[in-house]
Amino acid sequence: MKLAVVGGGSTYTPELVDGFARLRDVLPMEELVLVDPAADRLELVGGLARRIFARQGHPGRISWTDDLDAGVDGADAVLLQLRVGGQAARNQDETWPLECGCVGQETTGAGGLAKALRTVPVVLDIAERVRRRNPDAWIVDFTNPVGIVTRALLTAGHRAVGLCNVAIGFQRKFAKLLGVAPDEVSLDHVGLNHLTWERAVRLGGPDGEDVLPELLAEHGDAIADDLRMPRGLLDRLGVVPSYYLRYFYQHDAVVRELRTKPSRAAEVAAIEGQLLEMYADPALDEKPELLGKRGGAFYSEAAVDLTSSLLRDTGEVRIVNTFNQGTLPFLPDDAVIEVPAAVDGRGASPLPVRPLEPLYAGLVAHVTAYEDLALEAALKGGRERVFDALLAHPLIGQIEYAEKLTDTLIAHNREHLAWA
Repeated sequence: MKLAVVGGGSTYTPELVDGFARLRDVLPMEELVLVDPAADRLELVGGLARRIFARQGHPGRISWTDDLDAGVDGADAVLLQLRVGGQAARNQDETWPLECGCVGQETTGAGGLAKALRTVPVVLDIAERVRRRNPDAWIVDFTNPVGIVTRALLTAGHRAVGLCNVAIGFQRKFAKLLGVAPDEVSLDHVGLNHLTWERAVRLGGPDGEDVLPELLAEHGDAIADDLRMPRGLLDRLGVVPSYYLRYFYQHDAVVRELRTKPSRAAEVAAIEGQLLEMYADPALDEKPELLGKRGGAFYSEAAVDLTSSLLRDTGEVRIVNTFNQGTLPFLPDDAVIEVPAAVDGRGASPLPVRPLEPLYAGLVAHVTAYEDLALEAALKGGRERVFDALLAHPLIGQIEYAEKLTDTLIAHNREHLAWA
């Protein structure tokens, strides 16, 4: 089995490699190729990756290259974790929307649209080159915005599944609070990527007892603090929203907060500089503790589980991003949703979910409409399409904001937009 990681020069790759090493019985592989245009970073990350495999006794071979076609040639699965424009572009995404009083974030709002416009054409080019080299390869997309990128891939006919670490993060946190193994916890996780709610936490499988009321009663303060949301909101709703719902439920407060501190991109860039210095140490043969501050907790476990289900045809239930296929009847079949799905050698098939309450369904439908327009803008370009997407977004939605944000977005991303 051969796996390729596009964006393999990321400072987060050692977390993924550590997961491959620890969970080699779940996903046995003979070869891992890291692909990235940044040759200097590849040398540092690749060297550490080899040392991690050696320390943990993994027999697989690790190599790296800046040649995409060579790197994905013969791969059974290709994991995408790229960031077009790097942290510098992310920093722009997180700052210029604040000038209009709109949230600055890399997947939500105007910043998320900018990232989609830069990313979708690049990902589709990569996917087409993967298909030419190996038509049967699976693409696992961890590249944000995952929902829009995955929809682009699926609509173009690629064998793709989108992956986010929010669900597995909740599963691990709830399991720890309950004092049980993670695989004993099943989530009623529903919505869109970065727009989800945990409506039930079941012990012993999807049909097990729902212990969410007890979790909220006994640990509601800790859960609310972790989400940075009011405890009263969780009690009133009786569900656990994802952290990203802060941008919708507390938008103005978040904007005020973001205006008073450095961007998350600036924080991550500083962490990355320290990590690369650590990776250069030939004595380092495990992921450093600092990597935990980089973000993406439990991504490696989620990636291993999903890739194993695809390549080993297991039919196991994973929480993924895939076509709606009637699961949420108020959305088009080709909308991409994030729900539990049976995953096997044919891909991901969403499991039935109970009807989504109007309080959540309305926001899901609204954001889905925005994502339709965002994908149209990413595929076809043009100022009017960008404006339409921004006007449709529930966090923008005003003509003067959409006009100004459109011009600012294009100005900051001109080098990445072929039509600009």
